Amino acid sequence: MSVEKDIARAPSPFKGLSTKLDAGIARGLNKITGAALAPYQAAVVRIGFALTFALYLIREWPHRLDLYGTTSPWGFDLAHRLTASNNAFTVLLWSNDRLWFELVYHGVIAASVLLLLGWHTRTMSLLFMIGVLSLLNRNVLLGDGGDTLVHLISSYLVLTRCGQVWSLDARRRERAAALSGDGGDRVSVALWACSGMGLALAQVTGFAKIPWGWVLILWGLWSIQALWFLAWRSRYSELRALLNVIANLAHNAAMLVIAAQVCLLYATAGWYKIQGPRWQDGTALHYPLHLDYFSPWTPLSQVLDSRSLVVTMITYGTVIAQVAFPFTLLNRRVKNVLLAVLMTEHATIAVICGLPFFSLAMIVADMVFLPTNFLRWIGSRASAARGRVTGRLRRSKDPKQAAEAKAGV
Repeated sequence: MSVEKDIARAPSPFKGLSTKLDAGIARGLNKITGAALAPYQAAVVRIGFALTFALYLIREWPHRLDLYGTTSPWGFDLAHRLTASNNAFTVLLWSNDRLWFELVYHGVIAASVLLLLGWHTRTMSLLFMIGVLSLLNRNVLLGDGGDTLVHLISSYLVLTRCGQVWSLDARRRERAAALSGDGGDRVSVALWACSGMGLALAQVTGFAKIPWGWVLILWGLWSIQALWFLAWRSRYSELRALLNVIANLAHNAAMLVIAAQVCLLYATAGWYKIQGPRWQDGTALHYPLHLDYFSPWTPLSQVLDSRSLVVTMITYGTVIAQVAFPFTLLNRRVKNVLLAVLMTEHATIAVICGLPFFSLAMIVADMVFLPTNFLRWIGSRASAARGRVTGRLRRSKDPKQAAEAKAGV
């Protein structure tokens, strides 16, 4: 009888579990809706991929017509047939006129540079996505793997709030903090109005041939931008709060998808390599070193290939690093070490195999997992260096200030 009373008096191990669970869910929801997480990582993605694509287009500028333009071997009719079958989006197939191609090509370079600088990132990220899709879908036979990553990330960037830090937008918001947001910016409204009129005019005149799915996407994004402007001009704070929550959710989801994309990329690459006999016997690196396309520095490739032990170690190490990377996210220190290894590997590939833009895209993708404190430290060092340069320029323009600085006053 006493035993039964003791059991009855014993507290339940599940007591208060529902309360703790509710509190945990509430904290999680507040975290993902209350702020755009990983703002520095989002800025790195924005800067890195915009820089990668801009450098690629500038390097290929002399060959632009043969790659994507009017003299491309992948002709206008062939590209039309392919896009008609897969509903791929490209504005370059609206017209085969060279003037239209030149406007698009140089416009994409301008959008990439402006996105890198963080100038009106909402509009520039959309123009960057349109430009990337237009060029890469115009000629699907080009690319070295890095283009696929740029293709995907450019679509994800549209959903992120990637201009919160390290951007001209952030500087403008700091200078106009009294406006309580950027909804009153006239340049953003002008860009929105011009893009809407351009899209409407292209459709009404029949110049633009856009699949219905992309019509809904483009006009949907344009309408969301309009709603954003109206919300920040209205007196209903609840509407602004709701839009902020939705924007934070979209940003956080997009950053999670970017991180998952990188993990999936490494995991699939590693497991496919395991199935290859050349990767299993440790000789996979030997073969690309003897291909002219992947050997811009032939003496360097020969030196590396002359040491069979080094070739075997690099081959096995590549597989191990790629397969293990998703699992290292469970341990921050191991993850940081492996990130350094992978970035070094991609930098080596850029030099030895002559794939600079593929390697740069992969390095930028890896930076999504860099610690926030490290990125802040880099930002502070860059700001300090910029301050020293601008200070010297100001002193050089002011003779009196330059004389005082020289005298140590």
